[in-house]
Amino acid sequence: MVLDAFRARLGSIIGGFDAAQSHRRMRGFRATRAHVNTLIAASGETITARARWLVRNNGYAANAVDAFANHVVGDGIKPSSKVADAAKKEELQKLWLAWTDEADAEGLTDFFGLQRRAAREVFLAGEVFLRIRTRRPEDGLTVPMQLQMLPSEMLPQDMTRVLPGAGSIRQGIEFDGIGRRVAYHFLRRHPGDMTDPGLAGETVRVPASEVIHILDPVEAGQLRGVSRFAAAVVKLFTLDLYDDAELERKKTAAMFAMFITSPAPETALDPAEDDLEVEPGQVVRLDPGEDVTTPSTPDSGSTYEPFQYRTLLQIGAALGVPYGYLTGDTAKGNFSNTRIALVDFRRRISAFQHSVMVYQLCRAVWTRWMDMAALAGAIDLPGYATDRRQYLACDWLPTKWDWIDPAKDAAAEILQIEAGLKSRTQAIAERGYDAEQVDHEIAAERKREAELGLDFRRPGSPAQAAGGGAQDDPTEKPEDPDAAEDGEDREPRPAEDA
Repeated sequence: MVLDAFRARLGSIIGGFDAAQSHRRMRGFRATRAHVNTLIAASGETITARARWLVRNNGYAANAVDAFANHVVGDGIKPSSKVADAAKKEELQKLWLAWTDEADAEGLTDFFGLQRRAAREVFLAGEVFLRIRTRRPEDGLTVPMQLQMLPSEMLPQDMTRVLPGAGSIRQGIEFDGIGRRVAYHFLRRHPGDMTDPGLAGETVRVPASEVIHILDPVEAGQLRGVSRFAAAVVKLFTLDLYDDAELERKKTAAMFAMFITSPAPETALDPAEDDLEVEPGQVVRLDPGEDVTTPSTPDSGSTYEPFQYRTLLQIGAALGVPYGYLTGDTAKGNFSNTRIALVDFRRRISAFQHSVMVYQLCRAVWTRWMDMAALAGAIDLPGYATDRRQYLACDWLPTKWDWIDPAKDAAAEILQIEAGLKSRTQAIAERGYDAEQVDHEIAAERKREAELGLDFRRPGSPAQAAGGGAQDDPTEKPEDPDAAEDGEDREPRPAEDA
């Protein structure tokens, strides 16, 4: 306290940054100097609980989580092995695809569904854990390995203590003497699940090699994740209260159709007459002295819509989700503004895909899966022990994003390929597919078309040879030299019906 007072006094004397002054405008601004780990340990569970409540009860919050997860994962972030042997690569990819249906230890989804659930949890709670469960050969799995998803509440925030020797436990994570993660101390039962008969508060130590911890750290030295809703909880909740108040006010006002004013009765204790029911087209006769008035209920006014819009813009900025994806309102922006917002949003998503989902989740699962596949004999990988790095080499391909005008985007991509600004391999990878697999499929289709006498390629398209005709088509008949005069251009022969 004395040190803070000295700093404030010194700052007022020497001047400098207004942001550090204690003058009238900044008098109420008291920022904590606590590290993010201290803040998360104190408030992380409350923020997560409030974020989950909002997603369950607030449409904007639920929409934001879905929009984020759908863009990060889509149909799945899929691997493309870089094994040089084409036949071995195809065998490896088929084995992986078969295992993805068995990846979830709960049996509720496949590996790509786990990716989507992980993206939702990171957005919602700031982190999620995947425990690698090794299975027995008699379990009948393609590769004896599965993944169990554990929410952030399963790792207690308040478990912090020094261990005998040089180790320590910080927020449920065990570290050795040089700061390496060696284990996680998970609760056996979710602290909020009353349907689980397990012992409340009992923990189990799981080696760090068996745990994948997925989080998006925002500060150096951060151990646990923090919800993306941290900066939006207050505005989302208060906006919800404001909307509820407006709805209740309009509902109350709509209950009153009219008021009838009568002269004071001779006897004040006389019972009031029954309520008057009004029907369309009804003619009502009033007694002498009675008068009818309709209620003048105040409207929401012209400020309701702008206030909602500005508040939702602030919420969207706090969540990192564009206004249109947050609200589903497409009437507020034109084509150019919408595209600019999408470009910025997708850059954020791309950074999250590569720095969090691929680096922390996909690479770890692929490495462990390859080891298990080789050890279990699910696939023959000659020299795997010595050439492990070459076998693990892999590209991860996210789902392609669709634009509003795909025809123009495809035409621009074709021009880039023809100008040598990008390769077909790069273009195909950006669409979420493996170039070698696509080429094999195209070659197989061309062969099948030739055998059946079919050709679905549009004349003049890049898939056609120069001049608009197909090359090396064994079903194409030679043209009659007398069919056209010398010097005249011949029209391409249409494909014959099969």
